[in-house]
Parts: sequence; C-alpha cells; structure tokens
Amino acid sequence: MTKKDLAEILNISRPTLNKWEKERPELVRLINQGLLLDELIENAESNLDKLNELKQQVKVDKFNLK
Repeated sequence: MTKKDLAEILNISRPTLNKWEKERPELVRLINQGLLLDELIENAESNLDKLNELKQQVKVDKFNLK
C-alpha cells in the first residue's frame, strides 16, 4: 500500500500523513498493524468458508469414490 493509499483510507492529506510519520510514528505503526490485522482476519474468514465448502462436499461425495 502506498502512502497516498493510506492517506485516502484515513481521509487525510498526504502532508498530514508525513507529519504523523515524523511526529507520531507510533500512531502510524498502530494504524498499519490494524490494517494488517483486518487483512489477516479477512483471509482467515475466506479460508474458513473454503474449508466449510470442502467439508460439505466431502459429506455429499464420501461414498462416490472416483
């Protein structure tokens, strides 16, 4: 993700983000960690959905060996 993208997500200007990076690096680090956590949760939910689909398919096809 670019700094421009991050600024847009946070609804701030790019210069404001640059200021935060200099004056409040901990804040920027926490924001980035939060965004990463959101991405990891989305991936985990997607993987769970795929596993549940596979589980249902196995229940249906368990006696139909190919």
